[in-house]
Amino acid sequence: MPLPTVAAQRAALDRGETSSADLVDAALTRAAEVDPAIGALVATRDEAARADAEAADARRARGEVASPLDGVPVVLKDNLAQHGETLGCGSRILEGYRSPFDATAVARLRAGGAVVVGRANMDEFAMGSSTEHSVAGPTRNPWDLSRSPGGSSGGSAAAVAAGIVALALGSDTGGSIRQPASFTGLVGMKPTYGRVSRLGLVAFASSLDQIGPLAHTAEDCALLLDLISGHDPGDATSLPEGPTASQADLDGGVEGLRIGLPREYFETEGVRAEVLDRVRDAVAVLEAAGAKTTPVSLPNTRHAIACYYLVATAEASSNLARFDGARYGRRAEGAADLREMYERSRSEGFGTEVKRRILLGTFVLSAGYYDAYYKKAQQVRTLLRRDFERAFEGCDVLLTPTAPEPAFRIGEKADPLSMYLSDVYTVSANLAGLPGLSMPCGLADGLPVGVQILGPPLADARVLRTAHAYQRLTDHHEATPAPIDSGART
Repeated sequence: MPLPTVAAQRAALDRGETSSADLVDAALTRAAEVDPAIGALVATRDEAARADAEAADARRARGEVASPLDGVPVVLKDNLAQHGETLGCGSRILEGYRSPFDATAVARLRAGGAVVVGRANMDEFAMGSSTEHSVAGPTRNPWDLSRSPGGSSGGSAAAVAAGIVALALGSDTGGSIRQPASFTGLVGMKPTYGRVSRLGLVAFASSLDQIGPLAHTAEDCALLLDLISGHDPGDATSLPEGPTASQADLDGGVEGLRIGLPREYFETEGVRAEVLDRVRDAVAVLEAAGAKTTPVSLPNTRHAIACYYLVATAEASSNLARFDGARYGRRAEGAADLREMYERSRSEGFGTEVKRRILLGTFVLSAGYYDAYYKKAQQVRTLLRRDFERAFEGCDVLLTPTAPEPAFRIGEKADPLSMYLSDVYTVSANLAGLPGLSMPCGLADGLPVGVQILGPPLADARVLRTAHAYQRLTDHHEATPAPIDSGART
C-alpha cells in the first residue's frame, strides 16, 4: 500500500478531503490489521486518540490550527512520558507504572495538536540494536518478518514503515533512531545534543541520549523537529537556542555544498560491499547536483565503539540505580528485608542485556578502575570530538554508511559484541553531540540501505536540507514493503 507522508496528510486536511478523525481511525485500523505480525506497538489509545482527533477537527473548523502537525497521528517510543499513560521502557521493572506528567517533547507535540495513537516497542531501557530485548517480545521488520527493524527505536520505525502512522518519535543514544531508519527504509534524525529537551525521556546515558523523529521524508522530520526543539529550563543540558527553523531552509539545494567522505567509515572491516555501492551511488547523485566531495580522516574512529560502551554503561549504571522496587514499578513480593527486596526486585525486573550493561558500568566506575576505564574513555571522547572539528574546517557535512549491513535476522546476533558492532557508524555522533540523519539510498538483496549525513553542532537545518535535496532527486524513500500477512508472525 502507498505509505502516506505528513505533508500529504496536511494537504488533504487543508483541502477538506479528510479529517483528523479519519486519519486516526485509519491508523488504528491499520494497527489492528498488521501489528499482530509486527509487534511494533505495546499500547494504543483508541478512545483518547479519537477524542483528540475530534478536538483537532473542531479547531480546524474554527480556523485555529495549532501547528502544521495539528490532527496528524503519531506514535511515541515507550521511554517518553505521557500523562496518564503507561511507561514501560520494554522492561518488567516498570510493570504497571503510569506517568504523572508529559515529557517536554511530548507536551510540545500535543500542544501543536498532534494526536498520539500509541506507544512503540523498544529494546529494554533503549539498550540494544534489534528490538529483541523487550518484555513485550521482539518487533519484526515490515520488509521481512524474519528480520530485525533495528533498535532500540525499532517499534517506532516499524510503525512508520508498516503504514500505521507517517511519523514517530524515537530516542538515539548510539544510533537508536538512525540504524532502525536504515533497516526499514526511513529517514531518522538525531538532533544536536541539547536541541530537544530530555525532560521526561527515561535516561539511559544522559550525556548521549537525544529525542528525534522517524518519517518517510526529511520534510516530515523537519516539521516535527521544529515543533519539539528549543530551550527548556527544566533540562540542565538544554541549549539556549530557540526552536529550529529547518523548514525554511529545506529548499536551499546542495550547489556548492562541501561533503566530506571519512575514509575510516569506508574501510571498516565487516561492511557489506553492496552497502558501500549504494552509498557511493548517493555520493554521485549529490555530486551531479553541484555538491563537492573531498576525502577526510577521523583517525580516532577505531576507538569509538570501545569508548561508547564505557561511557554509556557507566551512565546507565548510575541512572538505573533509581529502579529499586521501593518507589515505583515492580516490587518483589515476600522479601524478608530491604536488602532482599532491592536484590530480588532488580534481579527479577531487569533483563539480561540491561544487567550486563549495569555490571559493566559499575565495574568501570569502581575504585581502582575509574581512571583506567571511564576517565580514559572521556579523554578519547575529546579526541573524537576534535577529529570532527578538524574535518568540518574543510567541509559542511560528512556522508557515511549508516550501518555495515542491511537488516539482520532476528536471533542472528546472539553474541553481544557482534550486536554492539552494528552501531560502528553511529556512536561517534552521540559522543561528539553532532546532528546525524539516515535516509534510504537503495536496496541490497531486497532490503533497505541507509546513508548517513553528519553535520557540525547546531547544523541540523543543513543536514535536513542535504537530505531533502537528495530525496527530490531520487525515489528510494517511496519504496514500500510487500503487503503484510497478519497471520505470518514467525
